[in-house]
Amino acid sequence: MAADGRRPDRVAEAIREQVARFLTEGVKDPRITGIVTVTAVEVTRDLRHAKVFVSIMGDDAQRKTTFEGLESLASHLRSKLGKSLRLHAAPEIEFKLDHSVAHAARIESLLARIRDGSVNPADVDDLD
Repeated sequence: MAADGRRPDRVAEAIREQVARFLTEGVKDPRITGIVTVTAVEVTRDLRHAKVFVSIMGDDAQRKTTFEGLESLASHLRSKLGKSLRLHAAPEIEFKLDHSVAHAARIESLLARIRDGSVNPADVDDLD
């Protein structure tokens, strides 16, 4: 029974890998213009639903259109996942935006600016 409790985790990791591979190799939707990184996948215990967390690099317009493109791919991805992972019923895919990569990039940028002296550390709260 203990091994059964890890099945959702194994399926989530397999979904993350498959979705990432599809986005780098097979996506043909012209709306997907930003750089998309699949950061995590959460699957319910019954394997019926999967939340796919993605980080989208680009400006606000690129993020918006890329996310719309991803949402429209969800049913197609569900079909592909069912076949490639040999699941009886593939989970419903829901994309969620993960801002952690963008926040990390902003922090790195601010730290670099502090290191090179182009910004005072006391003024960091005032920067956009």
